[in-house]
Order: sequence, then C-alpha cells, then structure tokens
Amino acid sequence: MLKGFHHAAISTPDLDRAVRFYSELFGCKVVREFGWPAGIPEADALTGLQNSAARAVMLQLGASYLEIFEFSSPTPQPGNPERPACDHGITHICLEVRDSQAEYARLQRAGMRFHAPPQAQEGGFVTYGRDPDGNIVELLEFGMQERL
Repeated sequence: MLKGFHHAAISTPDLDRAVRFYSELFGCKVVREFGWPAGIPEADALTGLQNSAARAVMLQLGASYLEIFEFSSPTPQPGNPERPACDHGITHICLEVRDSQAEYARLQRAGMRFHAPPQAQEGGFVTYGRDPDGNIVELLEFGMQERL
C-alpha cells in the first residue's frame, strides 16, 4: 500500500552551494548526510551506474524532503541552467509560502533569479525562479479557498 510521496531528488555540481541555497533562503534543515565511494556494487545496482561515487544530503522543510546528490563518479554531464519548463523530466520544485510578494522580494534581494513577479492565479499567487543550478523553484501562495 502506498503511503504518499516522501522526497524529490536533484543532482548538483556543488553540494555545499546547493545546501546553503536551500538552507539559508528557504529554511531547510539538514537531517541526513551520506555518500559512498566508488566500487560499492549495491550503489551501482541502485543507481544504474558503473563505479559510482557521491556525497548527498537530505533536507527537510515541514513534512517534505529534498535529497541532493553531488556525483564524483562517473563524471556527470552538465545540466542546462536555462532548461525550459516544457522539457521532459522533473520540471520544478514547489514551495508553499504565506506571502508570495514578500518572499519574492526577499529571495530576489538574495540573488535568486525569477521568470516574473508573482502572478495572480485562482485566488492566490504563483511564480517560478531558479536555484543556482537552474532548477525551477515555484513559490505558491494559496488563496483563501484553494489548497490544491
């Protein structure tokens, strides 16, 4: 029986930078640090890679988790920091906020890039920005009636 979603995961070329971004700007807490050296058969079987090695962190925000990997082996291919939201694969991470205008201003001052200011949508507000690796981070403020 499925219980629900537990976490999403992203890969980054700079784990420390990614952890700082999500911790300092969004208040995520590091709840687990782990990794593995090259030559662990179970890690290779799980990831579908050969001779894999990585450092990783699990972050928590409320009841949600974000896992971030920095692979040192095999050599990762760089991602497209301007990858369009329509490309196949995971398109964005959504964070619920209480005041989208204030969060937008705070995050913009901290250097986060946004596609546009928060846009009115179904009684609330929504905007897309980018983390340091170009992953899209959505800020979502629900209206009084809507929660989904």
